[in-house]
Amino acid sequence: MRELHFVIPGDLDTLTGGYIYDKYILDGLSGRGWDVKCELLANTFPFPRSNDLEEASQKIGKIPDDSIVIIDGLALAPLAESVEKHSKRLLVVGLVHHPLAEETGLTAAQKSQFEIRERRALGACTHVIVTSSTTAATLTRDYGVPRKNIDVIEPGVGEMPISVGSGTSSLSLLCVGTLTPRKGHKVLLTALASLRMFPWTLTCVGDLGRDKQTSVCVQNYAAKLGILNRTCFAGTLSTSKMGGVFRCTDLFVSASYYEGYGMAIAEALASGIPVVATGVGAVPVTVPEKAGLLVPAGDSRALASALRRFFYEPRLRYRLKGGARGCRLVRRSWSTVVDCMEETLINLTKNE
Repeated sequence: MRELHFVIPGDLDTLTGGYIYDKYILDGLSGRGWDVKCELLANTFPFPRSNDLEEASQKIGKIPDDSIVIIDGLALAPLAESVEKHSKRLLVVGLVHHPLAEETGLTAAQKSQFEIRERRALGACTHVIVTSSTTAATLTRDYGVPRKNIDVIEPGVGEMPISVGSGTSSLSLLCVGTLTPRKGHKVLLTALASLRMFPWTLTCVGDLGRDKQTSVCVQNYAAKLGILNRTCFAGTLSTSKMGGVFRCTDLFVSASYYEGYGMAIAEALASGIPVVATGVGAVPVTVPEKAGLLVPAGDSRALASALRRFFYEPRLRYRLKGGARGCRLVRRSWSTVVDCMEETLINLTKNE
């Protein structure tokens, strides 16, 4: 039985893209006979308290020599010293969903510290796994990680219901993402407020409690714009409930400032739902031109223009919907993702 230690901060059942990816990998490898030991850290990462950081360092210090250790990107930079200290006796694999320095809302000092510490941690890793080719290019260009030391293992998509839309004259829009500055909810609301003459409703799915300040700010902003009655802040939803939401959605929308991959976007496409989003990070790779419209980040006017086209041009709407339905044919299963991860880990042990 192969042994693997998976270092993850917070609650593994958290319904965000990174945690969903980690859980599929962990469960998939366990189901294939791997002895996966989940080393759960405090939920304060990537800004751990000193005692949380010390506890995490102690956990890594107790992992037996020559073990494979996957460290999730949320913990990688804060644990730079531990990674460097134990890199000679452990096979440390960094799992990077996107560089922490790309998070919106950081101070200049925080961004600089993340860049410095993540570069140190990545430099000490035996290998690095990323969830998109875009992130791989970023790590090679900006963090000095040799491309040969990186494997790209994109997320999978489960079985998704085919969208039938709202079934009414009012278009049903869906935005999925924790209410944090990076997700750009205020930009989206600004764009939609300028299109109040069109019949639409917006459902925002995502954790309302992780960043309470941003959550309250966004909901108050919707009220200030006079569109709160057309906007539902649903919080986190289970997989089964999300299936029902996708089924009734006409358009997936995202105003994010950065996406390491965009798992919710991939799920929307797998449901045959067209996309209007910001062309940031890996989104241009995730969204085919035939299935969506992409605009610059932070530009509410450009986003409003793209949405207006979708509302006002039936031919465009039908064309994008057809393109999105075509994406269902190239859906990547989670089983395939686990295959790739297992192959990478096996090859890593052979090369050591």
